[in-house]
Amino acid sequence: MERIALALPGVSWEIIFVDDDSSDGTAAEVCSIALADPRVRCLRRVGRRGLASAVIEGMMSTAAPYIAVMDADLQHDERVLPEMLDAIRTRGLDLVVASRHVEGGSMGEFSAARIRLSEWGRKLSRYVCRADLSDPMSGFFMVHKPFLESVVYNLSAVGFKILLDIVASSPRPVRFAEVPYTFGRRQFGESKLDINVGVEYMYLLLDKLVGEMVPLRFAAFALVGATGVLLHLALVWILFHRLHTAFLTAQLTGTYVAMTLNFVLNNIVTFRDRRLRGRELAAGFVSFVAACSIGAVANIGVAELLLRLRAPYLVAAAGGLIIGSVWNYAVNEVFTWRKDRRLRQARAAQAAVPCASA
Repeated sequence: MERIALALPGVSWEIIFVDDDSSDGTAAEVCSIALADPRVRCLRRVGRRGLASAVIEGMMSTAAPYIAVMDADLQHDERVLPEMLDAIRTRGLDLVVASRHVEGGSMGEFSAARIRLSEWGRKLSRYVCRADLSDPMSGFFMVHKPFLESVVYNLSAVGFKILLDIVASSPRPVRFAEVPYTFGRRQFGESKLDINVGVEYMYLLLDKLVGEMVPLRFAAFALVGATGVLLHLALVWILFHRLHTAFLTAQLTGTYVAMTLNFVLNNIVTFRDRRLRGRELAAGFVSFVAACSIGAVANIGVAELLLRLRAPYLVAAAGGLIIGSVWNYAVNEVFTWRKDRRLRQARAAQAAVPCASA
């Protein structure tokens, strides 16, 4: 807080920490500071997870006309805030981005591999981004509240790249500016960069590309299913054509290996917010296989019916596939990955952590 106060002399400000009910005492520490300084607030979320949704809730909880989004690990240089505030005020902008890729900016001590990964993210963002940002992956930016309110209902709230989500959700060209900054060394906590970050990023891109036409979760489910189909066909070809096993053996092997892969990928990608862990995995797998087995019967039945009605065989096959996919998705969403699972997990975790009272 002292650093914010030094960076913004003469400016009325408040700072909101959003905590997803962490067990490290963050909320209690922030609340103790807030008792002495009313400019500090803590927004504690229970039963909800995710950086993007946390940032959105934090931004929407303030009445301030200009909102800066920053990490709490001191990697974002608060001394850039006055320049960002001056630009967004005086130039009538929607957004000001602190960029590592304009003259004077830097990625800091990022490794070469991390820089390459960031560059790939920038290239992929061009398919959905409606502003020519040099650093659409930046987590340090300032937004004008009226602009935020104009796009908030279109936000995906997926993953870690909320800036890209905001820009890609705008119905009109975004009025923006960029100011340079150097990405600092992490002072506290651990990096969030892992395979889940990559999955969440692809999920965001997919939502922006097809979300208006197809429900995002179903699109992810279908893509995972397509991966399973390719694996199934490859295994049948290897076992039957190359290793000369019986066709029924090859077909059954391919079917259940593909089902296993689909279950794992859906648990990681499609239903990542309801992910099964520990003992729930075995029960979830049995439920998934049972649902998909019934879906396979429905698939074949619909395809045969369409053939009897003299539909072209490709149309019949596609019809059966669509019916089977919709069945598999609907049943697994209701039974295998139930909606109440995240809340129950949060309550269990909360019960395991002693509560501090003021």
